[in-house]
Amino acid sequence: MKCTIFSVGGNSVTENNKKRITVDIQNTSYTIVGTESASHVRLVASLVDQKMKEIKEMNQHLDTKMLAVLTAVNTMNDYLKLKEDYASLLGTLKEKED
Repeated sequence: MKCTIFSVGGNSVTENNKKRITVDIQNTSYTIVGTESASHVRLVASLVDQKMKEIKEMNQHLDTKMLAVLTAVNTMNDYLKLKEDYASLLGTLKEKED
């Protein structure tokens, strides 16, 4: 199975700066079109594939759609926690500067 995902990395993709990178996630090939470097897109795809494998190991009965949604929810949860930690660190640094 092959899928194409557009506009990864940046707000818009123009003819001049778009790149096409094919990656495999859960035994499916995806062509990612965007402005990020090929190595960055491959790293992101590898991390998504790894997270999906971790979740799938916990529940072998998940279909692909549910697995994708749980991966997105877990990833967004991790992102929000890191964002909160970052804001807290910035606050601490600002307090020390004052």
